[in-house]
Amino acid sequence: MAEYILRLALLLPLLALLIWGSLRLTKFLQTRMVGDPAEAQSLRLVQTSLIAPGLKLAVVRFHDREILIGCSRQGLVRLGESEARSGISQATEDS
Repeated sequence: MAEYILRLALLLPLLALLIWGSLRLTKFLQTRMVGDPAEAQSLRLVQTSLIAPGLKLAVVRFHDREILIGCSRQGLVRLGESEARSGISQATEDS
């Protein structure tokens, strides 16, 4: 019985270390394959709004354009498009 507990005490930390190492390696390889997240991306999700269960509105920024997209279970529909706004909204500029 003592031999079993000794083996368990030695192997459990080793197993935990292997699991931790594999998770760190996976995270490293995923960021390396995708690229640096700080890089400028051509497609960025700006905002989403849940309208009803299974129905969303999303604003995406693509090549300095903001596109309003309707998302449902059947697919995506482009609803509108405009030039990309700066960081300040128009509602705060009017006041």
